[in-house]
Amino acid sequence: MPPLLVALLATVRSSVRSRLALEAEILALRHQLAVLRRQAPKRPRLSRLDRGLWVLLSRLWPQWRQAVQIVQPATVLGWHRQGWRLYWRWKSRSRQPGRPRIPRAIQTLIHQMCRANPTWGAPRIHGELLKLGIEIAETTVGQYLVRPRRPPSQTWRTFLANHVGQLVAVDFFVVPTLTCRVLFVFVVLAHERRRILHVNVTEHPTAEWTAQQLRNAFPWDTAPRFLLRDRDGIYGPAVRTCLDAMAIDDILTAPRSPWQNPYVERLIGSIRRECLDHVIVWNEHSLRRHLTRYISYYHEWRTHLALDKDAPVPREAHPVTGGAIVQVPHVGGLHRHYERRAA
Repeated sequence: MPPLLVALLATVRSSVRSRLALEAEILALRHQLAVLRRQAPKRPRLSRLDRGLWVLLSRLWPQWRQAVQIVQPATVLGWHRQGWRLYWRWKSRSRQPGRPRIPRAIQTLIHQMCRANPTWGAPRIHGELLKLGIEIAETTVGQYLVRPRRPPSQTWRTFLANHVGQLVAVDFFVVPTLTCRVLFVFVVLAHERRRILHVNVTEHPTAEWTAQQLRNAFPWDTAPRFLLRDRDGIYGPAVRTCLDAMAIDDILTAPRSPWQNPYVERLIGSIRRECLDHVIVWNEHSLRRHLTRYISYYHEWRTHLALDKDAPVPREAHPVTGGAIVQVPHVGGLHRHYERRAA
């Protein structure tokens, strides 16, 4: 049976008893309460219903302070103040709290703008939304911004796109000949549209020879801002002096990390797979001839995935009505390109 119901029944029963019996029962109850307090000194746990009963007694019975034993009178007054605050919080609650939520599509658009433009704040995004005909408050835009954990910065892709016209990469690769000689090929590749700026062949590469190749690759004022290379010992003091004189900053890859110079490595792989693996190299003259033919095909006709299926030298797309399709061989017939020609 709940304690509150027991207390109510005891109150009704005491109203019909004699005065002496009532005093005796009160004495017995207080003695038992004192014994319980000595044996269980911990603070008792009262339910919300028990607290409500004592709050009600404190409002209706002037002598309630002499009857309360298990808690302090200040605790009962605290319960009353807490209930009063909860009542008025419930009474003054808003039926529709806060501003109305904006549509999910606009929230997604704000998130996309914030992630794509990490240096933008609420005013810039709000201005873009106004130009799109979306009328919302700037403070509302600020509530849906994506807060980055780090300071805003451009992505590496954006950085490379802004500096791709100032980046070149260089590297060597070897080609064995039919007479068991080893030839070294030096390649200079511009990152912008994957253009091969210079290529040359030698049997005995030196730092002085390499420096001269760089001078030939960048005549007059065509020197780039950055040059990406590996840590090969061929790039000696003569090469570094040449780069300093041309105001080029050389960027070194980590040891044994060819993946940090991917574009020129991909070019060397294409030259091997598409040309040198299918021909016999006799000497330097033979190798230069094969490379010249392949580089001509590479620049004018070979399509690249990184260039949206276009060549380094942009190719014109022929209309369907341009005539019959013909094939034109390149690199001695190893490759072909196709075009339309009028009859």
